[in-house]
Amino acid sequence: MRAIDFLSREERRRVESAIRAAERSTSGEIRIHIERKCDADPKERALRTFRVLRMARTTARNGVLIYVACNTRKFAVLGDKGINEAVPHGFWNDVCDLLGASFSAGRYAEGLEKAVVLIGEKLKLYFPYQADDVNELPDEISFHENDGED
Repeated sequence: MRAIDFLSREERRRVESAIRAAERSTSGEIRIHIERKCDADPKERALRTFRVLRMARTTARNGVLIYVACNTRKFAVLGDKGINEAVPHGFWNDVCDLLGASFSAGRYAEGLEKAVVLIGEKLKLYFPYQADDVNELPDEISFHENDGED
């Protein structure tokens, strides 16, 4: 399956709408990246993707990436330095548990929407919305049609 086909257009719109809604209550930034394959550790691949998407360029270093490799059924949730220094160890585990349960049931869009809402709630605790907040990263889902490599 092509990465772009992992979600229908309507599902992409719903998930991107959830990102915009979540970011209205936090200065944090949420991105979702979907690619075909991940032949390595998904956290390592997510870290590389985090760098490629330039997510560390947020002012408060509070970006969060949901990385999904649709054909190899791997995913990871990765927070930037600012958020990871502020939260307790294991902070992202419940997001990963939610994604794992939804993905196992074949409810990909629903899982991503729920994960975005949960991430938004978590970000709001540590990085509430500020009057001068600007959207520092795109809200659109990014895709890469790879074969496990760049």
